[in-house]
Parts: sequence; C-alpha cells; structure tokens
Amino acid sequence: MSKLGTYVWQLPGIESQPLSNSRISRVERLQFAGNRLMVNALKLAIGVIPIRRPQLLVGADATRRLAEAAAERSLKKILIMTTAGMVKRGQAGPLVRALELQRITPVIYDGVQPDPTWEVVNDALELLQAEACDGIVALGGGSAMDSAKVVAVAAANDGKPERLVGYFKGRRKPLPLFAVPTTAGSGSEATIAAVISDDRTHSKSFVIDSRLTPLAAALEPRLMTGLSPALTAATGMDALTHAIEAYIGVIGTTETDRYAREAVQLIFRYLQPACSNGADLEAREALSIASYKAGCAFTQASVGYVHAISHQLGAYYGLPHGLGNAILLPEVLEFCGQSVAEKLAQLAVLTGLGEESEPEDILAQKFVVHIRYLNRELGVPATVAELRAEDIPGIARRALREALLNYPVPRQMGRADCEALLQGLLVAREPDENDSIDAALARVA
Repeated sequence: MSKLGTYVWQLPGIESQPLSNSRISRVERLQFAGNRLMVNALKLAIGVIPIRRPQLLVGADATRRLAEAAAERSLKKILIMTTAGMVKRGQAGPLVRALELQRITPVIYDGVQPDPTWEVVNDALELLQAEACDGIVALGGGSAMDSAKVVAVAAANDGKPERLVGYFKGRRKPLPLFAVPTTAGSGSEATIAAVISDDRTHSKSFVIDSRLTPLAAALEPRLMTGLSPALTAATGMDALTHAIEAYIGVIGTTETDRYAREAVQLIFRYLQPACSNGADLEAREALSIASYKAGCAFTQASVGYVHAISHQLGAYYGLPHGLGNAILLPEVLEFCGQSVAEKLAQLAVLTGLGEESEPEDILAQKFVVHIRYLNRELGVPATVAELRAEDIPGIARRALREALLNYPVPRQMGRADCEALLQGLLVAREPDENDSIDAALARVA
C-alpha cells in the first residue's frame, strides 16, 4: 500500500501514482506560515463574531410563512431577485401571490445569471432604488442568494458595491433579506459570505459580513421537483463538499462538526433517491435541510482546496461550481492523506461504510472510494473536458493564492502538488464501469 500523504490511496483497479515529490520552496514555506497566522485569526474570530441563524421555515407552506415573516417587519415593497428561467416556468408565482396576500408589492428582477457579476448586482441595485423597495427576497440557487446579499448591504451603504469586497465593509446593516432556495447545494441561506465574479475576468471576489445571513429561509421541497438529475447531483455534491471540507478543516467547532456530520448522513442517504425520482418530496426536503446544515458548518469552519481550485475552473472555463467540486473532492481528499484520515474514518463509520474496529486508514480509504463510485453513479465525470495543459500553471497559482489567503486547510499544497493534481484531471482515473461499490469497498478491506 502506498504511503499516505505522498501517494494517492490505492483504489480498486487503479494503479497508485505519486501526486508529486512534494518539493516545497522557501517562499512556499513562508506562505504556509502566513496561512497559519490567518488560521489563528479565524479561530479567534469564530469565538468573537456572532453568527445569526435564519428563521428556518420547512415544508409545503414555507413560502407563505416567509411572506408572513416579511409582513411582520412592516415591509411594503420587496425586490425579488431571481432568474428569467424561474419567471418563465412560473416558479416565482407562489412567492408573488404570497407577498400580495400580505399587501406587500413585489418587484421582480430576473437578470440573475450563474456566477453573478458586478453588472448583475449594479442592475438590481438600480431597480431597487428606482422602485424604493425596502426588502429583498432571493428566489433561486446560490447565485440569486449571493447577489441579493450584496444588493442588500449596498442599498444600505453609500458607494459602489465593488467597494464592499473583503470583511465587514458595510457601515450600516443590510436591508431586510429573505431567501427561498430552489436548489439544495450552496447553503447560502445560512452563510455570512457572498461570491461575485468580475465582469471581464470572471475572477471571484468575496463579500463577508456576519449580517449577510438572511432573516428567514423557506425550504419548500416542491420548488425543487423540477430539477434535472444532473443538476440535483451537482448541487448535492456541492453541499457534500461544504460539509466535508468544513469537517476536515482545522478551525471547526463542536457545533460545526455536528452540522457537517448531519449533512453528510442526509446526503449519503437521499441524494441518489432524489436523482432517481425528482418528485420524491421526502428526499428533496432532506437534501434542502442537508444543504442548510452544510452551510451552517462551512460559514464558520470554512472550506479548502476543492473550492479554491473549483473557483478557478469556473473562472477559466465556466465550469459549474457544484460539478467542479464533485470532480475535485476525491482528488483533494487523496492529496490530504494522513492529515484527514481520522476525520474521514469517523465519517465512514457514521455512514455505515465500515466498523469502528477497522484500521483508521482503511476506513478513510473506504470513504474516498465511496465518493468516487458515487460520482460515477451520478454521472459526474472524472476529468474536466475543457481543461488545457497550458492553463494549469495559471490555475494552480490562482487557486493556491485563494487558499493561502482564506482557507484553514488540513495539509498545505505546494505549486508542484497542485499542478500534478490538475494534470490528473486530464486523464480519467475513474473506477471500472462494470465494478460495483460493494465489491470495491470489500477489496479495500
């Protein structure tokens, strides 16, 4: 068996290969030391900065109850931030009617796009100001919620929204903000951050403020029954990545660990049923709760290299974020190796993949193998078709910079490591299509 942390774990039918010779330069060692200082600051911040949880409304009448919550705040006119597709399919109708029943005038902005840009934020802000709206409801996935968060804080503060990039840049609290998620992936309804893309380069910027969490979130499973199996899979794997990266990071708390474990359990149980039967309301509701719990975990415990690299693949090629996370998750876990073996072993036992009596490294391998096979069952590719070898150095450089400045990773990744991992995405290392997950897990043991 290959040594953990130097080689990828031996997968059934896949020859173990070195990720890199782990050459770390003096500059990289200094950068890693700087990252640890940042991590210590994050640990202190977790204990000091209050995190408000949204009022969680779950079930068939969640949208109606959210409108009632808005009325209780004496709001008169609300901007609904959503996509043109949501409006065209009639999915905005129930929210519009619920607000009107509370004598709240809805104003629809339907210009939200995947990976929203500053242009989207500025256009929505202009409409909000022209209509004198006093609140916002985000209707959609992470793109709608992230852009709505920035509009809410920009509307309450002077200056351009772009000046809000960073930590706690808004002097005044945001406008009242509510969320109606229509996918179960981003968990943005529970987080204190928003991600906005540059209009030209599509590089990601972060707006972070503990007041960005919506006041209330409506998790209504029927709004998700029309999602395709592919989108259900990508968003579900997005939520799984949030939970796992929060759990294996180095600043988690008892509370964030609990949220992460609960999210992983729900996703392992309900993601495949939801993909097989989109009308399964039990599965849809469970996944929406899992996404929320994963959001509660990573908004404090943060994420790691999966997100850092996935963000760059999205910026370079427009790769959907959830899909990028799904592809990268098993690769990054393998890179982390021994540094995450204990945590992954715990998750393996929690999800019924093994017994506590088994060796820790075997349990950890089982967990990674299961994710790889789960990807295969869900139709997630093992490679990034758009990835070009000549882009890899730039992607690695930007990903590592993002991680160094933001993420409490369990094991530091050098430039050679990151480039080797990306090179691996050019050639598939997926399991044998005729092999079963049960047989693969048995061979690991």
